[in-house]
Amino acid sequence: MDELVASAVSHWAPRFTTNGVAVADFERVTSGLKDWDGWCSAWSQVGAEYEALGAEAVEEGRLRSAGQHYVQAAVCHHFGKFLFVQDPVRMREAHLAAVRCLDAALPHLDPPGRRVEIPFDGSRLVGVLRLPRGPGPHPVTVMIPGLDSAKEEFRSTEALFLERGVGTFSVDGPGQGEAEYDLAIRGDWEVPGGAILDAVSAEPDVDPDRLAVWGVSLGGYYAPRVASGDGRVRACVALAGPYDFGECWERLPALTRAAFRARSRAESDGHAREIAHTLSLTGRTASITCPLLVVTGRRDRLIPWQHAVRLAEEAKGETRLLLLDEGNHGCMNVAARHRQKTADWVATQLGAGE
Repeated sequence: MDELVASAVSHWAPRFTTNGVAVADFERVTSGLKDWDGWCSAWSQVGAEYEALGAEAVEEGRLRSAGQHYVQAAVCHHFGKFLFVQDPVRMREAHLAAVRCLDAALPHLDPPGRRVEIPFDGSRLVGVLRLPRGPGPHPVTVMIPGLDSAKEEFRSTEALFLERGVGTFSVDGPGQGEAEYDLAIRGDWEVPGGAILDAVSAEPDVDPDRLAVWGVSLGGYYAPRVASGDGRVRACVALAGPYDFGECWERLPALTRAAFRARSRAESDGHAREIAHTLSLTGRTASITCPLLVVTGRRDRLIPWQHAVRLAEEAKGETRLLLLDEGNHGCMNVAARHRQKTADWVATQLGAGE
């Protein structure tokens, strides 16, 4: 196993399995890789296997199974592309496969999902809306990915909210997923966030007065940034987000820095670091007045836990800090210690079930 593959496994193994990759698939892919160049194709091969199972299930009329297989295919293709920025052609092929498979899965999920496209800055932002069973209007949480995640990765997290009566809108913002080819990473997420909230609020079965934002990793910066600029946010969750991303630059893995350079359209490593500093909550935290839940781990090697503490101390609304001693980046290695608590907290804040 070469250095880059080892880095990916070391930093993100619990994330893969928590977010839907079967343990057996993770082990067979990573144990058979000799170098990073084979990463994308190895995951795409597994994704193709599940896609074939999905097509077979559709042909046989086993639609629930088809949805499950297609979701599995989508997340495998996604993890093939997630940091594979050194080969944009292969990365995009894997990404298109992930999108194709998720689109195929959506009508067969329980509850089903629907693709929503939002015009933005000459391009579009694409999200997946899923609402609980039963009559609306429903509260909804906007789910914001990080630097290398995308809406294809969120099924297991969506389930936690949907089970508690909270709808989900998992969305690719600028520099993420389907938007990364036209729109660069940007720090002023109150702008795309506003467009996203406009679109979600306009959905007939959504309660526009009960909206939350949730974000992980770099999304853990984007979510409070949205909350700092939009009074429609009734609750905000920041999971493992930076206060100032530029301050984390030197400790980031090489794969992460390369992905940020590509997705921010930076001309060099130094330029990328300059852009990273524009992703900052400086001067914004006093405007965060909605209830805020900040989650982080002391063993996060990418984003120091002190960033979370600073956000929690400066925000002006009701704030709760969940600092997990054993937690890694995203606290995926201690998922049971925060994921259900987070969903319970959001459901309470939005009055789900009332």
